[in-house]
Amino acid sequence: MSQSKSPEFDRRSIPEGALETTWVASDGWELRRFDLSAQDNPRGSVLFMTGRADFYEKYLETFHDFCARGWNVTSLDWRGQGGSGRYGPHPHVGHIDDFATWVRDLMQFFIEWRQSCPGPHIVAGHSMGGHLVMRALAEQRIHPDAAILSAPMLALAGGGMPEWAAQAAAEIMCLVGRSQNQAWKVSEKPLEPEVLRQGLLTHDAARYSDEFYWFAERPFVRLGPASWRWVERAYSSTRLLRNRQQLAAIECPILILATSTDELVDHATIERAVHIVPGAEIKLFGSECAHEIFREEDKVRNEALQASFDFLDRVAPPQ
Repeated sequence: MSQSKSPEFDRRSIPEGALETTWVASDGWELRRFDLSAQDNPRGSVLFMTGRADFYEKYLETFHDFCARGWNVTSLDWRGQGGSGRYGPHPHVGHIDDFATWVRDLMQFFIEWRQSCPGPHIVAGHSMGGHLVMRALAEQRIHPDAAILSAPMLALAGGGMPEWAAQAAAEIMCLVGRSQNQAWKVSEKPLEPEVLRQGLLTHDAARYSDEFYWFAERPFVRLGPASWRWVERAYSSTRLLRNRQQLAAIECPILILATSTDELVDHATIERAVHIVPGAEIKLFGSECAHEIFREEDKVRNEALQASFDFLDRVAPPQ
């Protein structure tokens, strides 16, 4: 596996000029915010929303790449993970009452962000973040000029169990009082705890290890498995994105970056969504690419970045 580390950018330090602040939601919850401005006249602004258990430090390199192309970049840790506190009593269990809470946070923040940052306004989302962006688009909660979704969690990978059975199992665990307990032990894949985590996420060992550097440097960002309530609500939320009328009404151009061998999200569901959403297109990778496309080996990652920049040149030229 690659041991590459970019000679042009230090992934293990906050870039000079970056701002780390706090945004307060309408209910008083404090969410950690990151802003990095392009050097010269910006051509627009990107709001990058990360995946489950993520934190914005994992994507500093990607933020740098977008800034180098003239885009201001903002990121926000979802409530309950990263530097935005915890929603349940266990500091290393990812818990949420309902995904609608995150959609509401995204909607409120997007409105303020769009008013204060130059356009065009692009929303990007990885995995769970991609799911929440797509749901906000389908529900007409946000109206960006374009969106980029990396391995969006439009459905969870099956893991050998039918979806209805997996959700029923999670519902039972919630009913017996374990809603805030972790749903699995080590892996990122529910119901398959023995799968090695790196193999699910990226082929690049150096980029994978960056995560553990930040765990040591900033222990508060570390989060482990999701709770049973998260699992149950994830199935419910992804099912909402099967509404063909809502998907067909999305007017925003969308680029989806995906891999056909993804073991965390269901690729067939992504393909169906691309066919339904009028302005959607896909850049598809194969076995050379795991789930974290923007943290893959250079060849894959550079292709994903170039596809993103080409897409933005077409659909969101400078205003």
